[in-house]
Amino acid sequence: MNTYFDNYNKFLMEFGKGRTMVLSSSESNVVTSRMMSVVCLDGLLYFQTDKTFRKYHQLINNPRVALCIDNIQIEGICEEIGHPMDFPAFCDLYRECFNGSFRKYSALQNERLFAVRPTYIERWLYIDGSPYMETFDIEKQKYELKKYEIEGV
Repeated sequence: MNTYFDNYNKFLMEFGKGRTMVLSSSESNVVTSRMMSVVCLDGLLYFQTDKTFRKYHQLINNPRVALCIDNIQIEGICEEIGHPMDFPAFCDLYRECFNGSFRKYSALQNERLFAVRPTYIERWLYIDGSPYMETFDIEKQKYELKKYEIEGV
């Protein structure tokens, strides 16, 4: 039988090294969303942004964020960790996944690197044509795969 860790590691492998995702952040009851280039390294999700942007101020004032792509929704806590160029592992992976963005933005003085520690992940799966909701409560280390029952079908 698979454990929470087996399923979570499988999810991270399927997620891959990098993706373009929608990042939602908020401040003072105003929520905004935008596309971001995100890389996954050691179970954390990293992205960079300019410290003069609206999203930067939202992230500093409210670290709770959501990331979304396709059938995956990720909630997490976001933390500024410094200038992108001060983190070689991030730079190597970001360059590999998003070379154009790396070359244009990573060395700029105002760029800041953020790490998102996932707290909850939800993903829709189809198994033998039937819909399932897969959830990871990372803080409680709880995994669930539940079939979505459609009434009348």
